Amino acid sequence: MPRRIESLFVDGPVGRLETLIEEPEDGVITEAALVCHPHPLHGGTMHNKVVYRIARGLRRSGSVVVRFNFRGVNLSEGTFGYGKGEIEDARAVLGVLRQRYPDLPFSMAGFSFGSRVILHIAKDLAETPGAVRPVRLIPVGFPTVRGLDIDLADCAIPRYFVHSTIDVFGPKDQIAEMVGQLQEPKSLTFIEAEDHFFAGALPQLEDVIANLPR
Repeated sequence: MPRRIESLFVDGPVGRLETLIEEPEDGVITEAALVCHPHPLHGGTMHNKVVYRIARGLRRSGSVVVRFNFRGVNLSEGTFGYGKGEIEDARAVLGVLRQRYPDLPFSMAGFSFGSRVILHIAKDLAETPGAVRPVRLIPVGFPTVRGLDIDLADCAIPRYFVHSTIDVFGPKDQIAEMVGQLQEPKSLTFIEAEDHFFAGALPQLEDVIANLPR
């Protein structure tokens, strides 16, 4: 049976957000997952090759995946929101995902800029009494050169960091030190790749995502 793919627009804080919902190939859904793309001002879109591989790996593990374009990207309305706006965009799309699949546990994944977005949302959910929290967070290519501006000291949500061994935006020693200071549960997986965008190792990235713990 062919997998179900739905293209739609979600009402965001400043206009419609171009969104794509994809079910697993075998149609057996065990989790819902939000995936956020890299920086909108540097060519980031939901069709970025790393984002595509993350989504594909999640679908292989049984997730229904929602990808979307932040405000001002392709068919999404609005203009760049300097990070705060993009966090609100992701909240809006996550809300729709939760409405559609209310009985499923949910995860959040993001690449580069998108990994910051999901960590901000997770921190807020963890601090909100009664809020349903994600069962896991998957920050891919977290840009450590900007520092960790999110206090994750008391975050008990499992965080599975995935990183290229060569990354000018997150050198190997920096990401290892950052993750080392976080409390459990956590993990850091390095993939032998040529750059921040996992050049030469995209299939390996997909495999790692598909086999992360639940």
